[in-house]
Amino acid sequence: MSMVSGTKDGDRRAFKFATLSIVGQNIPLVLAVEPVRESSAWDNNPPNRIHRVVRRLVRQAKEHVPIEMVLCDREFDSMRVFQTLSNLGVNYLIPKRITGPERKAIEKMEEDDKEVAVESASVHVEQGSHAMQFLYVPSTKTDGTTVFATNARVTPVEAEAFCRRYSSRWQIENEYKSIKHDFLAKTSSKDYRVRLFYFVFAVLLYNIWRLTDFLLKAAADGEMDYAPVITAGECVELVSSALLPPD
Repeated sequence: MSMVSGTKDGDRRAFKFATLSIVGQNIPLVLAVEPVRESSAWDNNPPNRIHRVVRRLVRQAKEHVPIEMVLCDREFDSMRVFQTLSNLGVNYLIPKRITGPERKAIEKMEEDDKEVAVESASVHVEQGSHAMQFLYVPSTKTDGTTVFATNARVTPVEAEAFCRRYSSRWQIENEYKSIKHDFLAKTSSKDYRVRLFYFVFAVLLYNIWRLTDFLLKAAADGEMDYAPVITAGECVELVSSALLPPD
């Protein structure tokens, strides 16, 4: 079917949507949603190039807020994505897949007894070129090394602290859990349009919840921490009572 992607489980099928969220102190809001088309063995669809998805997401988000830094997950590790973000005038911090060149650099770091390294590089693709860097820093999850790509100018002394900014993405992981478990309606439909509508509607409900929580805290002069004062279930009940006609 059109817009259906394969999964690592082989025979399973999935619908994929990319989102752009703003993260910060008590501001985990979804600003843009875009469907992702992947080429697959069962259709003749051309792949939806991921850098084009990124371009549409960032342009939508910039209509609402200024963007200082884009934090993508590893799936967006692509030279075209890097250049697209540079063309849009934003900085990026994206984890890099570790392949042959990165392994050699990590081995050299171990030989030199270094925990942090910064490697200068450049991007050259059809859409343009720019200077960038690979940052090699200690992993926060394992005993190994994590590699990040960025177009910001970062010194070896600053690298580890700079890469800690990526930890802000944990808010997005919690965001997805809430969208899937608290707001996303169940459906057996295989129609991509139905799936997209359900997902976007779930995102809107999630945003209503977080905005309501923010306004409640602001009205009560409360602390603007991440933990909500109103639960997702309570918000769903309030929205339902407003949408459903009285008996």
